[in-house]
Amino acid sequence: MAVACSSGTAMQVDRVSFRYRTDQPGRPWTVEDLSFDVRAGEVLGVVGPNGSGKSSLLKLLAGLLRPSSGQIRLGSQSIGHIDSHLLARSIAVVPQEYVQVFPFTVAETVLMGRFPHRRGSWWGMGIGDESEHDLRQAHQAMVETDVVALAGRLVSDLSGGERQRVMIARALAQEPVILLLDEPMAFLDINHQIEICALISRLQRERQLTVVLVSHDLNVASQSCDRVMMLKNGRIVQIGSPMETITPESLRAVYGCDVVVDAHPYSGRPRVTMPA
Repeated sequence: MAVACSSGTAMQVDRVSFRYRTDQPGRPWTVEDLSFDVRAGEVLGVVGPNGSGKSSLLKLLAGLLRPSSGQIRLGSQSIGHIDSHLLARSIAVVPQEYVQVFPFTVAETVLMGRFPHRRGSWWGMGIGDESEHDLRQAHQAMVETDVVALAGRLVSDLSGGERQRVMIARALAQEPVILLLDEPMAFLDINHQIEICALISRLQRERQLTVVLVSHDLNVASQSCDRVMMLKNGRIVQIGSPMETITPESLRAVYGCDVVVDAHPYSGRPRVTMPA
């Protein structure tokens, strides 16, 4: 069973700061004094320059890192006090890069998403110990991400777009309430970028998932997200709708450069292009 969230708020971040070397008090904060809510059922985009703290924030939300100060709550509970198995049933993470050491097939990889729901220790449980429910959930995740036809292939033999859909399927097999995505369109060609954006939108709609999406691509954030949070040097510069955040003034303040922002011809949302 996942941790219950309120109808309006999925996660609350309250004055969270973090740095990697706590034994060096003068070291700059990776993220500093962050406070915001992740609303239930929304896609929240996180953008900002390299080194602004985006990926570290995602790891904090996933419970992979502990805040140096402040608190992150899932429902009414601090995630630091939630059992790791239970937390993994509520929050799933798709990392930017997936390094495969062993030659697992697509079906085996997706089934790994069921480990948080297995009884007993995580150690000593392997492929082949699944229940009928595990198999059904994994198959459903593969159907939703359109990778059923790839089930018997090795993940290492897939294209970048296929591999990314498999990683999302593995995350969905966890039956999460919240999906955290770190640069899901990185290194993909435009066709696969469109596929992943459409998949995220469909999963939000059909599964009522709450999604936090880290992206370098401002147009992906503008077109795919309900709200966008802009980070710079580990601090929030602005958070709001794409219309409120994706402006020439905000982008100049965050990225230090001038760009052209106009309305997308189909969606009407902000579209960012480089000046001529």
